[in-house]
Amino acid sequence: MLNSSSKRRIELDVMKLLTNDDFKASLINDNLKELCVCLEGPKDTPYEGGLWKIHVELPEQYPYKSPSIGFETKIFHPNIDEQSGSVCLDVINQTWSPMFTITHIFETFIPQLLNYPNAADPLNGDASSLYLNDKQSYDERVKTYVKKYANRKEILRQFNEEMGISDSEEEEEEEGEEEEKEEKYNEDEEEEEEEEEEEEEDDDDEIEIVKVERTSKNFKLADADNDEDDDDDDLSSVDVSDDDNDDMDLDL
Repeated sequence: MLNSSSKRRIELDVMKLLTNDDFKASLINDNLKELCVCLEGPKDTPYEGGLWKIHVELPEQYPYKSPSIGFETKIFHPNIDEQSGSVCLDVINQTWSPMFTITHIFETFIPQLLNYPNAADPLNGDASSLYLNDKQSYDERVKTYVKKYANRKEILRQFNEEMGISDSEEEEEEEGEEEEKEEKYNEDEEEEEEEEEEEEEDDDDEIEIVKVERTSKNFKLADADNDEDDDDDDLSSVDVSDDDNDDMDLDL
């Protein structure tokens, strides 16, 4: 029997996972303690492009006891049993903390495991040996499994069929995702246009400042020329006076 705090925590964590746009997840038989989650392969890894169905069961002691995780889609990995789908992961099996949530498992723990296998503690001996001795062949084997078993379109079809999701619901969801992407794209375009307009305004302001500075310099130069002309006029006046004095001396 679930106590109130455990029940509330399960409700919160499950709802958080179900409303996460990065995952496709659904309850099994409307049971909050049992879910199916579709996980995409991490980018820049041989698992990229694949999609795996993962079965999740939450114990009554959750979050003080870790969830049970199993791959339903076949995968080639040193720490995942190829037949049963069991996962060997310390943070789930040994070092689990109530601070963790099921979302952490799919956002961080499993992607890290796919990125960095622990070949020293394998559940799949063949995958471990190949990973340690011939990484290139390991990557090729992973990609073969992705293509054969983890085809995205086929896995989504299976998921929708098992979860009772109709094609129309799937189409509506895809349309909603496309609309969100388009809105995001339009927002980014508007932001870029606003930034360009601000840059143009800044450039115009700089040009005006330069014009003002040049005009000010021209005024200063004109004033300097006028001052020089005035000085010349003064000198001319002085010269004329001297000539007059000379004429007066001659008359005497």
